[in-house]
Amino acid sequence: MSAARAPRAHVPEVVWHDVECGAYAEDLPLWRDLATIHGGPVLDVGAGTGRVTLHLAARGYEVVALDRSPALLAALRERAAGLPVQTVAADARDFDLSGRRFGLILAPMQTIQLLEGSRGRAAFLRCAAAALAPGGLLAIAIADALETFDEVRCLPPIPDIREIDGIVYASRPVSVHEEPEGAVIRRIRETVDTTGHRTVEEDLIRLDHLDPATLEAEGAAAGLRVDRARAIPETDDYVGSTVVMLRG
Repeated sequence: MSAARAPRAHVPEVVWHDVECGAYAEDLPLWRDLATIHGGPVLDVGAGTGRVTLHLAARGYEVVALDRSPALLAALRERAAGLPVQTVAADARDFDLSGRRFGLILAPMQTIQLLEGSRGRAAFLRCAAAALAPGGLLAIAIADALETFDEVRCLPPIPDIREIDGIVYASRPVSVHEEPEGAVIRRIRETVDTTGHRTVEEDLIRLDHLDPATLEAEGAAAGLRVDRARAIPETDDYVGSTVVMLRG
């Protein structure tokens, strides 16, 4: 009998990514439908720990998972054992896949709004256009308008919670406020371990202001053709999205 494998140390970046993003599934039917139409290989931009990559790879599609975080990609590789997955550590604004072409490139869950404005988006669109096969599809999710709230005037959403090896991780959205260039989401991340020790830290994420018409115009400027956009409905826990469709 082989010895039990010792549990891996908890990597905070991986755990919080899983807690805050891992449960979202409303977009998966769309990515699956697009993969059925276009086949593999699929390029998943901003793949994180593999929420979309693993869903598609488990259905037999070859997927290249691109993310700038080595820690997230390491977790993805472990989870993808035996599946047709390759990982690439690179920034979405500056990647070169050595001439490899894809019939489908996905940028799920508002990745495009993390690229720090129009210059970052233009850089990404150039890289994506170079990686698209002729007639291939680039599908990019944009968050629908976020409603502002804070702890004083509005009741914030319930926290995202996960227990791992007896440690409880809770990520609580406490406010969304507008700045000139984007919406800032403020979360409080808390842990409680088996001895009752508690940690608390703040996390801020800024999503660029972006509407579908602007992104479609930027895609056209990058030499891509605009297809009909698709909608992902909101849920009780997640805002809806518009998916801009651009063809090579």
